[in-house]
Amino acid sequence: MRTTRLILRAFRILLAIALLVEAGATRGNESTDRSSEDSAGTFNVRTYGARGDGVSLDTDAINRAIAACSEAGGGKVLFPPGRYLTGTIRLASRVAVFLDAGATLIGTTNLAMYSRPQPPDYMPEARWGKWHNGLIVGENLEDVTIAGPGVIDGNKVFDPTGEERMRGPHTIVFVNCKRFKLRDITIVDSANYAVFFQVSDQVEVQNVKFVGGWDGIHFRGAPHRPCRGVMITGCLFQTGDDSIAGRYWDNVIISGCIVNSSCNGLRLIGPATRLIVHNCLFYGPGEQPHRTSGATRRTNMLSGIILQPGAWDATIGQLDDVLISDVTMQSVASPVTLWLKRGNTAGRVTVERLTAGGVYRAPISVESWWESPVTNVVFRDVSVQYDGGVALATAVKQVTAPGVDARSLPVWGFYARNVETVTLENVRLTLARSDARPVIAVEKAGCLNLDGVKFTRLPGVSTPIILTNVTEANIRETDADGHMYKPRFPAEPGQKPLR
Repeated sequence: MRTTRLILRAFRILLAIALLVEAGATRGNESTDRSSEDSAGTFNVRTYGARGDGVSLDTDAINRAIAACSEAGGGKVLFPPGRYLTGTIRLASRVAVFLDAGATLIGTTNLAMYSRPQPPDYMPEARWGKWHNGLIVGENLEDVTIAGPGVIDGNKVFDPTGEERMRGPHTIVFVNCKRFKLRDITIVDSANYAVFFQVSDQVEVQNVKFVGGWDGIHFRGAPHRPCRGVMITGCLFQTGDDSIAGRYWDNVIISGCIVNSSCNGLRLIGPATRLIVHNCLFYGPGEQPHRTSGATRRTNMLSGIILQPGAWDATIGQLDDVLISDVTMQSVASPVTLWLKRGNTAGRVTVERLTAGGVYRAPISVESWWESPVTNVVFRDVSVQYDGGVALATAVKQVTAPGVDARSLPVWGFYARNVETVTLENVRLTLARSDARPVIAVEKAGCLNLDGVKFTRLPGVSTPIILTNVTEANIRETDADGHMYKPRFPAEPGQKPLR
């Protein structure tokens, strides 16, 4: 009996060992399968040494994961939940960076850990050196994606030798890239621009949140080499500086965005062709302060949309085929401003179905400040309410050349200067408070069309519309309080009031 029990016991032990061996083999096969799957498509940064504890510097581990993904022909670099402290991350073609829910990429405060791409020599920005430094950098790449739902934190990295003696590296910066996508992520507290790219094409920014920092998205091309095919859709901006800005654009669509800024909503500082801004909300005051405006850190929003080629430095080229439609604005310094300076021309600009309220500083204006006029501007189905409240004694008396931001003018509703054809159709201009200035002034225009223009008329303002050197004025159904105003042309060029 004892011998039998010993034999049975030995059999059970051998059976258990066999089962354990089989289980280990199965787990080994499963591990091999997962490893094979990772190498074929997904590269977890923790596999390459990233700790994600918010303290250890994970730069090398993250760049190893990206390099491995690239060497495998492309795939996904995964950031599981954690806080990944890092310096510059170098992207590669055909790599998708995915930040899982609960994953945050954080910029280190060690400025020595940042590097930059090199813009082409033909760009004036090429000489600006470390200004191009970035937390995430791409250069000469194709088919790159950065996706969420995780967070990229620029960490307000302070650089006392940087721009304005405080700005640090951009959060995402890339040069000469094609098919670059950002979607579903949140970018907070950028040390400079949240997204900055140059001479890049087919860029898609979709459902991205920009909170804090300076510019949200800033992109620049160059003369004869614009950024082409850019789409910014469904994004939320709460920025301290301009939400969207740049120059030398072609075929750009900005749609379905909510734009809040302590500076400008959209600022164009150079030429652009085929630009569409559709179905967007621009509102102030800013949720995030303008960090370089002094101790008070102002929050008032400036222009909703300001198109100002040549405002910062000389640019050459055309602003043309621009459509702004179905846009709402609230508490902005000016709704739409268009200025031309030397070297730039403007073709057709159309604004349709714009509604704005709480406009506190400047009227809609269209102005050319050199010999080339704006060709054709149309405002159709527009309703704007201005704060008003300006007394005649304190009103601006002369129109001077613009600086870089919207300024007060001698009229409160609409101003045009040096335009071939300007059309206002079904436009309503109203005041929240009495204002002693005229409503509309147009000077040096080839053809002015006013069709169904309504405006607040106040006692004491005997000449609500002033025309100077306007060759042709076509007035239809333009009145206030039931009165019709028709132009009276003097024999010689000069002021032409509508009475």
